[in-house]
Amino acid sequence: MDTVYNLLLVLHLLGWAIVLGGVLTNLRTPRIATGVLHGILTALVTGILMTGLASAGVAADEPDNVKIGIKLVIAIVVTALVVVGNNRPERVTRGLLGAVAGLTAVNVAIAVLWS
Repeated sequence: MDTVYNLLLVLHLLGWAIVLGGVLTNLRTPRIATGVLHGILTALVTGILMTGLASAGVAADEPDNVKIGIKLVIAIVVTALVVVGNNRPERVTRGLLGAVAGLTAVNVAIAVLWS
């Protein structure tokens, strides 16, 4: 099960990388890149699956529920912003893209720095 968990972790990180890269490349002309929606959905789903595996005790250590809760809230907010920007391209501004990029960076920082 550790192999499955590690594969999910790689997919999770790739999802966040797609979100951050897709947003940063479009700051000049504000729009949501094609892959950003898929990236955030990948990050969200794999994060939930990793938490389930860790909570069940079949892979990794027992997760910190406060940390996971904060990361989940941030991921849901980023998902909502991306969905709104994807469905209504006229509403995409540099502020929205900055919020997505900032929240993505905060989520990654929480994952790495919170021990």
